[in-house]
Order: sequence, then structure tokens, then C-alpha cells
Amino acid sequence: MTASSLLIAVTVLVALIVVVEAVRRASLWRIGRPAGVAVLPGLLALPKRYLVDVHHIVARDPYAARMHALVAGGLLGGAVLLVLGVLPPLREARLYWALVALLFLVMVVGSTLVARRRIPVKPQRLSGGRFQTLPWMLAAFAVGSLIVALDAAAGRPLPAPVAWLAALVAAAGGLGLAFQVRRGPLRHAFAGAVHLVMHPRQARFAGKRDTALIPLDLDAPKLGTEQLGDLSWNRLASYDACIQCGRCEAACPAFAAGQPLNPKKLIQDLATALEPGTDAFYAGSPYPGVPLGRGHGGPDLPLIGSDAMIRPETLWSCTTCRACVEECPMMIEHVDAIVSLRRFETLERGAVPGKGADVLSELRAADEASGRPLAARTDFAAGLTLPVLGPGEETDVLVWLGEGAYELRYGRTLRALVRLMTKAGIRFAVLGADERDCGDLARRLGDEATFQRLARDNIATLASRRFARIVTADPHAFHVLKNEYPAFGGRYDVIHHTAFLDALVSEGRLSPAARGGGDKIAYHDPCYLGRYNGEVEAPRRLLDALGLDRVEMERSRLKSMCCGGGGGAPITDIPGEKRIADIRMDQVRATGATVVAVACPQCTAMLEGVTGPRPEVKDVAELLLEAVEAAR
Repeated sequence: MTASSLLIAVTVLVALIVVVEAVRRASLWRIGRPAGVAVLPGLLALPKRYLVDVHHIVARDPYAARMHALVAGGLLGGAVLLVLGVLPPLREARLYWALVALLFLVMVVGSTLVARRRIPVKPQRLSGGRFQTLPWMLAAFAVGSLIVALDAAAGRPLPAPVAWLAALVAAAGGLGLAFQVRRGPLRHAFAGAVHLVMHPRQARFAGKRDTALIPLDLDAPKLGTEQLGDLSWNRLASYDACIQCGRCEAACPAFAAGQPLNPKKLIQDLATALEPGTDAFYAGSPYPGVPLGRGHGGPDLPLIGSDAMIRPETLWSCTTCRACVEECPMMIEHVDAIVSLRRFETLERGAVPGKGADVLSELRAADEASGRPLAARTDFAAGLTLPVLGPGEETDVLVWLGEGAYELRYGRTLRALVRLMTKAGIRFAVLGADERDCGDLARRLGDEATFQRLARDNIATLASRRFARIVTADPHAFHVLKNEYPAFGGRYDVIHHTAFLDALVSEGRLSPAARGGGDKIAYHDPCYLGRYNGEVEAPRRLLDALGLDRVEMERSRLKSMCCGGGGGAPITDIPGEKRIADIRMDQVRATGATVVAVACPQCTAMLEGVTGPRPEVKDVAELLLEAVEAAR
């Protein structure tokens, strides 16, 4: 037997081991519920999903993109060709071996990039452990195979011991990689393909921002997720698709604030719990303040608990900002998992921390989070003409005021919006006392029952009125009305007030004066407007139309950092080392801006809550009103 024949035989063995290990791992997913996703369309779309959809996200880190393309391309192409070498006509052709050599040369370059990324200093967001040995196994398989392939392509000029040694090095590397498929780094390779085929949000591959939470069947015997078996099997596969790159960790505002949440660790806990064990072997950054080794899990054990894989405080630290989902190169849905776990804690156990239980109680009893009279929602408009749309009546624009209307600060934003619409000659009205809470807070806190009741009641109210579109200055209400009410029969043309005002300026219905003074202004993108709905340009166009010296923060647009106000986080109030809003305000200060423009009542409240010297916080509508009035 020649060294080249040995290499082919070893590669075939490696391929068989990979298949066996992959099947053993995939068998763990059987505890999950049916997925309800068609297999064939996903299989046909897999090349595009890998090479286009995933690549677009990976390419945000150019180094990682090159590294991944070279390693994966060389490994997959070279291994497939070696397996095909069992055919005598191929393995006897020198051109065949030249092609094999070329592919493994590509892999050698990629392996070098992998090593340079981790050695001598590994970036904090990357996991260690088995991931640190991965470059050596990749290099061994690539270099050994390259030498043997070059020898065969050149007519075997190398001394036999040298060629055999190279084949043995390749064998060691290849076998090492094969046994990383079940529990090691290469678990990501096959699980990632399955995940992309069976992704729970197929619309994401059609260019849509599929961000609406999936309704919960309230008649189900168990509400929410207690154990892994309560999730669908394709969700379980998605957690195994995690490559532990740490992009979610670097993007997470709760992790940055030192709260006990790391989205990468959360996904790894879900994957680890597929088999009985602990989190002691996790080799990445832990949850801040939570030592490794104390979390115990298994397919039949609860996922949430003081000694479970995930602690309650980890679950409630999330602001649901989707920064983790936006950055994940494997398009894993972290927020879906968190909300599903919250649903069980809230609906089955009644275990909402902080003021959450009181707030949910008020929502259930009064249709409003603080128990205030619904009629008081319009008190902000004292002295303004604010038409109320009654049953059977009609208007062009229905203004959805939102929960923030009760607060004096947000009332200034709404007053500005009402005055601008009046100046533009818009025929508008509000629901007045018939506007209930939209249910966003209840849903993010896991109280799906209260959300669904509020949604159906609001939809019934809206059905009794006639209007062309809904305008709201609250991105949370905007998202719920536009994306989550349709599942319950409520389909409306909903527009955020920044886009609406931008259109009014573009059409010439509002004529702002250019603002002078040289003040720098930074715009803070709300998560539920930007990441959830993709609207990042309209607010900027509007600010630019005012002649403002606009500067961008380091984290802006779809990479914007959360203010800390979403997902019920201010209510559950999980302590950390610092406040998320303080971190965000430091990013504003770094731009030298004297004003930070906002477009969300939650963001306004959180950023204005920052103590000490800071830029002034103003809603986009307030800035536009100032410019319009200055033009008179």
C-alpha cells in the first residue's frame, strides 16, 4: 500500500466516523416536538443559505470570513475528492492528485489563519478548550494531505518513509477532527446545515425581518418551555449549530453591564443539557458573577433553577433587543428561547421577579401597566385639539398613543407630534379611553395569555373604526401592531412617527428651518425600530433635513446598543456592575454630541435617567417642531 492509498483509506474511515458521530448527536434531538418545516425546500435552498445569507453575516468580520471560506472550502473539497479516490481511475491520475493538493493548500492557508486568530493570545469572546486544539488538528490533516497529494501528483519522488509519515500525520489530524463532531467544535458543521435547512424562521432567508414572536397555544397541557423536550427538534438542532464565536456575547448589553447573562453561554447551556451533566467543561466567558460547574442539566431536568443549567436571574436579564440574533452568523434565535422559557416561569410558576408580578396584575385587571384610568391617557394634550375617534367614525390617521402617554416627558413628544400633524393639515384622531395597552410588555415578560386578550380586545375596538393607517411614536407598539397582531386577525398599515414626519417634510407639508449653532447631534436607534423592523434611514433623513451636524456613534443602525429599557428589564431589575443606559450614554459622549436624538419613549426615559453631565435628550418630533416654528 502506498502513502496515497493509506490517505484515501483513512479519509474514508474519517467520513464514516463523522457520519456515525453525527447520527449519535442528532439522535438527541428526537426528544423535541415536531418542527412543522418542509424539508425539501430547505434542502434545495441550502447552498444559497450557506453561501449568501450566512456569508453576509460572517463577512462583517472580514478576517473570519476569509478564514472560514478557506478552511471549510479546502476541507470539504479535499475530503470529498479523497473519498472519491476509492475509484481506481481517479487515484491513478496525477491530475487528480494535483487538484487534491490545491484544495489542501487552500486549507493550509485557512488553518494558518485559524491559528493566528487564537495563538498566542485568544480574544476573550472566543471559547477555549477543544477550540484551542482545533487549529493543530486542521493543520495536521491539511499539511499531511498536501504532502502526500504533491508526492502522488509528481510521480512519488519522496522517500517512502517521508510520504508515510505525512499520511500518518494527516490520519491523526483527520481522526481528531472526526471525534470532534459529537461534542466538539465540528458539531457546528453538520448541525449548522440541518439548522439552515429546518430554520424555524424561514422568512429570514427571503429578506424579511421575521421578528414577531410566535403565538402560544393557550390550550396546550404545558405553557412555555420547562425542559428541552418542550421545544421543537429543529430548535434543539439550532443550539448545536453554535460555533461559539462570541459575536452575540460582544453585542449583548446585559453582558456588557455585568448582569448574569451571556447569550453564547445560554445557547451552550441548552446544547449541553441534551445529555446529563454540568457546565463545568464550558470554555468560554461565563455568566458574569456565576461560577462554572454549578449548573446541572439533562433532557428530563428543568432548564431554569438555582442549580439548573440556567439561573432565573440570567433569564430575566435579557432586554430582548435582538443584538445577539442580529450578529449570529448561524442565525440562531436566542430571544425566542428566552421568551419561551419566560412563558413557563410566568404562566406555570408565577415566578416573575422584581415588580413584574404587580405590573402583570395591573395589566390583567385594568388593561394598563400601572392601573391608571384609560381615559387619563390623553391628559398630556391639555390645551390642544385632540379628536377622539368613536365607534363607526372615520379618519385618515389613527394615532396610537401608547403606554408612555401617561408620562410627562413622553407627553412632550406626543404634543410635538400632534402640533406637527395639525400644522401639516392631517386629519387624525385617537381612541381615547378605548385604547388599551398593546400588550408588548406582557408578552415579553412571558404572559402570553394577557397579551392575547389585550390583542383581541384592541383588534375588536379597531374593527369598529375606519382609518387609513396607524401612526405611533412608540416602536414597541409599532412592532406589535404591525407584526404581531396579524396572527390574531388585525392587519393594519402601521408607520412610525419618524417615517411619517419624514414623508411630510419630503412632500413639503412641513417646512423646517435649518438649525444653526454648530451643535453636534447623535441619533440613538431604538431596538424595536431598527433591528426589529429595519427602519434606520427615515430618522436620519429627517435630522439631516433640519441642517443638523449629525454624528454617528460607534454602535449605530442595526448594530445599535440597547438603552436597557426593553423586554421588561427595568421592571425585573436584575442588578449588574453598571447600568446599560450609562454605557450607552458614554458612547454618546464619545461622539462629542451635545444632543442625542431619540425616537422611543423607553429610550427617552432610560437615557434621561443617566445622572451627571450628559448631552440633552430630545425626540425627533421635538427637534422638528422647533425647526418648523423657527421657519415662521
